[in-house]
Formats: sequence, C-alpha cells, structure tokens
Amino acid sequence: MTLVRFNPQRDIDTSIIPKTFSDMLDTFFNDAVSTRVTNGSFIPGVDVVEHDKHFEIDVALPGMKKNEVNIELEDGVLTISGERKHENEEKNAKYHLVESRYGKFSRSFTLPRNVDRDSISAKMSDGVLRITINKAEEAVSRKVEIK
Repeated sequence: MTLVRFNPQRDIDTSIIPKTFSDMLDTFFNDAVSTRVTNGSFIPGVDVVEHDKHFEIDVALPGMKKNEVNIELEDGVLTISGERKHENEEKNAKYHLVESRYGKFSRSFTLPRNVDRDSISAKMSDGVLRITINKAEEAVSRKVEIK
C-alpha cells in the first residue's frame, strides 16, 4: 500500500467551496436573483436620480408599449407594474439561448415627503419609462441673500 499526502486543493471538489469571501457573496446573490427571476417574472432595471427641482425614475422596459405598463400612487407608494410577453415564440423553433426575461413585474417606491404628488408625469421612449416627480415648492433649495 502506498501512502499519498492529502492535498485539499487537489482532493476536494473546489467548485462547491468558494475561494474568497467575495466569491461566496457573488454566489449567494446570483443564486438569489436567478431564483427570483425564473418563477415567471422579471425585474426591470431602475435608475432614480434627484435633481434640484425634481426626481426622475427611469425603468428599463425593452420591447414594451405604454399600454402594457401600470403606474399607481397609493399612500405615498409609487408602484410600477405590468407584464412583458414573449410573443414571437415558435413551437417548431429550437431556441439555443434565451437571455431575455419575460413575465409579470412590479416595483414599488416610497416617495419622500418633499414631493408634489400631483405633479407626477410619465413618458415612454425607446424602451425606457421615465417618471418625473417635482419637488414641493418649499423643498426646493434657494439662495438667501444676506442683507
């Protein structure tokens, strides 16, 4: 019988053990996002930008039309929802790779107190929904002159 020195890098399946803490976090969050996405829904990307006098919320909704998206405001919570349908699916076609996400979605945002809730406007252009919300007049910063 021959003795062989144990080498953990060679003898253990390292594909299941993350090498670094960062790898472990990447695996955890990638698995969490992929399980949330594969249940018949997708999560559109959102950018929220604050300007001096207003907020802008951009939602990436490629291939969608404005009548397929709902925007509701209730109790200070802005909810954007809809469904992205895969309409060109052919029964006899063999899809080798499908990375686009389809299904129902819903994103909700609690609006800050300093917005004018009556000023909400939305525009859809090139697959991006842009929602603009003006700040309340008293919330807009202004320069005060020293006398």
